[in-house]
Amino acid sequence: MPLSSTLPNLLVFVTAFQLGSFSKAARQLGMTPQAASRAVLRLEQTLGVALFRRTTRSITPTEAAQAYYRTASEALDLLTRAELDVSRQRQQRAGVVRLSAPTTFAHHRLLPSLAGFRERHPNIELELHVGNRNIDFAAEGYDLAIRMGAIREAGLVARKLGDFGLGVYGSPDYFARHGTPKQPAQLASHACIGFIMPSTGRLLPWTFVPRPEAWTPPAAVRCAEDVLATITLARAGVGLVQIYDFLVERDLERGLLVEVLRDFRGRSRPFSLVYPRTPERTPAARAVIEHILARRW
Repeated sequence: MPLSSTLPNLLVFVTAFQLGSFSKAARQLGMTPQAASRAVLRLEQTLGVALFRRTTRSITPTEAAQAYYRTASEALDLLTRAELDVSRQRQQRAGVVRLSAPTTFAHHRLLPSLAGFRERHPNIELELHVGNRNIDFAAEGYDLAIRMGAIREAGLVARKLGDFGLGVYGSPDYFARHGTPKQPAQLASHACIGFIMPSTGRLLPWTFVPRPEAWTPPAAVRCAEDVLATITLARAGVGLVQIYDFLVERDLERGLLVEVLRDFRGRSRPFSLVYPRTPERTPAARAVIEHILARRW
């Protein structure tokens, strides 16, 4: 008999053994005396031994019951303590966690994963900053952040989430009007859409393998703050953009964007989970860290 069906009968047996009566056990467990008696009978049939000698007024444990009770009661105590530990841990993992993430990673990776997290941790509140400005942990009171590129800031722990590939993309309409570049050098004669880095105010360079390793596009159209705007412009046929592959998966499937210069791809940029290097961290913050690090992004 599966353990899942034995456990309810085991609970009735232990309670009846302790109280010396099916009726008393039934009252404590919220069932009828007849149901309690049948539960013990099913357990006896499973074990192949009699656990009680029954009369119309009393029950007396057999020798088999004496030995079985010690083990059974210990097992139930262990299960009860385990449930209490899990419940206590669940209650402790409560509070507010403030997390900052760039628009790219947030919309296409992080935010869709949070439904599962909320199911497991309903007592944890999340306050999310979605933007491309690097928040100040101390001044703004954030617990965690996801950042792109190398992390060189002292006092921060950086846990790498992965390297994410880059490609050059444009719309079929754009290529029909302007032709398709075959070499990175030909991009100088194309409309390139640039992104202004919030940390420096400069255009984000494009990178290729083997060369040029870093090339700043002569961008006639530049976007700041939200890099997703560059994809919208490319989709509309305004120009070409170098962007993370995971951001344009659906556009490629729908034929709204096309990749060029595939022979020169290979460069990637990392995303990392970062947080202040402090000896103490709240259980709620640790739960968010565990969730993020456990996923394959």
